[in-house]
Amino acid sequence: MILTTMCYLKRNHQTLLLHRIKKQKDINEGKWIGVGGKFEAGESPQECMKREIFEETGLTAHSLKLHGFVSFPGLYYGEDEGMFIFTCEDFSGELHECDEGVLKWIDDQDIDKLPMWEGDYHFFEWIEDNDFHSAKIVYQDDHVVEYQEEVY
Repeated sequence: MILTTMCYLKRNHQTLLLHRIKKQKDINEGKWIGVGGKFEAGESPQECMKREIFEETGLTAHSLKLHGFVSFPGLYYGEDEGMFIFTCEDFSGELHECDEGVLKWIDDQDIDKLPMWEGDYHFFEWIEDNDFHSAKIVYQDDHVVEYQEEVY
């Protein structure tokens, strides 16, 4: 299983999202996603997330909130992917250009109008409560064919 992280940076009823339109052979091509990426050797989920936030945005995350973990069987070019879902409201620095896409602050009420992975819309529900979520999302041809979730 490939381990990854994803974070939604939040400020003033807006969420920072990345429109993936620059990277070649991108599984996320054309979709709006949070920032994040794959673990490097020896990293904890928090270390990976803070590094990815800095690399993709130029912002320094001071604290993170973990909302859950999701597995995607076979999604990453046939391999299983496990993803830790975070939010961050405590950050500093200046936003810079990202080589994987276009970063944009999106008004929270407009997020559901953007083209995203179908399962990602559930993550915004997770953010609204204080529970920990564990889910499995199975995709076929870019569509969710199975969604299982436990709440703790």
